[in-house]
Order: sequence, then structure tokens, then C-alpha cells
Amino acid sequence: MAYVSDIVVRKPTEDEIETCSKWPIWTCRQSTFNWEYDEKETCLIIEGLVKITALDNSLEVSFAAGDLVIFPKNLKCTWHVINAVRKHYNFG
Repeated sequence: MAYVSDIVVRKPTEDEIETCSKWPIWTCRQSTFNWEYDEKETCLIIEGLVKITALDNSLEVSFAAGDLVIFPKNLKCTWHVINAVRKHYNFG
């Protein structure tokens, strides 16, 4: 099992930005929902502000526009989309 503490949030390199820009885009308006990752996801946040919490609300991680985020496989969490989000994403 993966944990919220295993989420990686950092600023991407120029090469990573170029690579991510070729990936599909996912959008979501302000909302809260539970999510489970069946595989690793890497994404580049284009717009928005999100807080991810553990299902028991014990830990949280926040990220926003300009962040590269890596979610580990088998992570179960709650997404809190504070400002509508738009991101490039890739699984695997």
C-alpha cells in the first residue's frame, strides 16, 4: 500500500515540461472525491490548487500550477480540488 507521504511534489525541469506538454489533459472543477491509483501517475499541474489527504485525514499534501506531481501505485486518498484544476497526465 502507498501513502500520502509517498507523493512527490516538485518543480519540473524544462525537459520534463516539454515531455508533459505532449500528454493528455484532465480537468476538474472545485470538488471533493476519493480516488485510488491502480498504477503510478505523473502529472504537470497547469492550473488550479489541490489538497490530497489520507482517507483518515491524518496527512495532507498540496500542489498548484507549475508543480510536477508523482502519485504512487496503490495510493488511496481524497482529492480536495480547491481551485479548478487542469493537468497533463501520464500513467505507468
